[in-house]
Amino acid sequence: MGKLVFKNMAFYGYHGVFSAEKEVGQRIEVDIELHGDFDAAARADDVELGINYVDVYTIVKDFVEEQEFNLLEGLANAIADQILDVYDVEQVVVRVRNPHAPVGGLLDYIEAEITKTH
Repeated sequence: MGKLVFKNMAFYGYHGVFSAEKEVGQRIEVDIELHGDFDAAARADDVELGINYVDVYTIVKDFVEEQEFNLLEGLANAIADQILDVYDVEQVVVRVRNPHAPVGGLLDYIEAEITKTH
């Protein structure tokens, strides 16, 4: 069993429950963990047997930049479902952060985490 981690990918998206969030947009940060058997790819050192990093990044980018969600949880769930549809991994963990969530006070970020298994 192995793990691939995509840490702190950052995009500009139009998500949230307030109309201003969807009009102005904001920075959205995403982490992905892929858990699975990567032994064949590792032993052969063959990209064709493994996970295509660019494709995973593009999946995330397309969801964050091209779609609109009210909730971070909805965005994380959609990304997780798409990754499981495309890749034969045992588990995917998706974390989506909004470092500028309009909550009326100071905080580092709001984060939603979704874990799904095949």
